[in-house]
This record gives sequence, C-alpha cells and structure tokens, in this order.
Amino acid sequence: MLYGVLMSLVNGRSVDFLGILATILASLVVVFLILPLHELAHGWVAYKLGDHTAKYSGRLTLNPLAHIDPMGALSILLFGIGWAKPVPVDPRNFKNPKAGMAITAAAGPLSNLLAATVGAILWYAVNIALGFSAIGFGYIVVKFLATYITINISLAVFNLIPVPPFDGYRIVSIFLSNRMLYKISQYERYGMMLVFVLLLTGVLDRPLDFCNTAITNGILWLTGLPFRALLG
Repeated sequence: MLYGVLMSLVNGRSVDFLGILATILASLVVVFLILPLHELAHGWVAYKLGDHTAKYSGRLTLNPLAHIDPMGALSILLFGIGWAKPVPVDPRNFKNPKAGMAITAAAGPLSNLLAATVGAILWYAVNIALGFSAIGFGYIVVKFLATYITINISLAVFNLIPVPPFDGYRIVSIFLSNRMLYKISQYERYGMMLVFVLLLTGVLDRPLDFCNTAITNGILWLTGLPFRALLG
C-alpha cells in the first residue's frame, strides 16, 4: 500500500498519483467503516448466541471511535493489513463455549468477504459503464474499488491465520481438546509477535498470496456471472 508508494518515491521510480489517491481513499473507508463492521460482526453474533458483553461495552455500533486502534489503522494505510480493538467476548455465556467462540470468530472474516463481494459487484458495474476504459475520475473509482476489494480479502485471510489471538485460531479451537487449549493459552500473548516475525521474514508471503489470489479469483468469477450473462 502506501509503504510501497513511499519506497517508489525514495528510489526515484515513477508514481501513479491518481492511483495513490484511490488507495488512500480505499484505506480510509476500510479504517472507518470496514474495521468497525468486522468488530460489530463479532459482537452481534456473540450477542445472538447469548453473550451480551459487547453490548454492555458499547461495541455493538459502527461508530469507528468505539473500535479503531491507532496502530492497526496506521498499518492498514501503510501495508493494507491491520486490526481494530478486539470486541470483548465471554464464552461462558454460550451454551456451547467452543462452538460459540468459533462461530463468533468466523463472523469477522466473513464480513470482510461479504464487503469484498459487494465491492466486486460495483467494480464490474463501473467497468461496464465505462466500457472497461477508465480515465480521470473513472480511473480513480475503478482503482478505489480494486484496492477496497484487495484490502478486504487480505484482512479476511490475515485474520484466518490459525494462531492465537487471530480469528482462525478461535475457529479451529473447536477441534482441540481443553487440555491443548490450556497449553496454548499460556503462550497466546506471543502469537501476534510470532506472526509479525513470520511476515517480516517473508515466511508467510507465499501462503498468504496463494489464499488471497484464490479467494479474489473466486469472488470475481462468482460476481461476474450475472454481468457475463447480461453481456452475452
């Protein structure tokens, strides 16, 4: 994202300024709308399953002030991957704590995939309206939607990493024994650090790129079906 733009400027390479504007706008929409939506999805599903902790904490809202984490928001702007303040969830309030936590955790990444799907529909619609030849303002809109889709899918994949405290771990934990969960919980505070070390060393680059590409292609294929049928 913007980190790549900054490196291009430092190295004297040409920069697409309209593309930069579109990227900034898409990143801001993600920070102020999509990250709150992701956390609201967690809280709303937990509420429906019997845990009212998020409601009592004032987190069942799209108000970005209730959800934004400054470092996570900055990470979105710079790298296209970030986070918000986690919604508090008490699994003891679920009839089935493991299943309740897994379903609640899955709601966040699912909200990102749904947001990406909506973005893909708009991307097709705008491209068709512009005859797949966007310039000026039209180019900004198309680039904005493409970046918006990319960030949402990246967030979904990133959150599905099966390492605590990510959503992916909460999902797979339904298959782990209580003894195993207890052992893992002792090292949970190191999970985020481990993932960032793996990101910085490039170990996760191929797996994440593979998942991002596969999901992107799947969403674009699915959302493109009605448009291809319309165009004959």
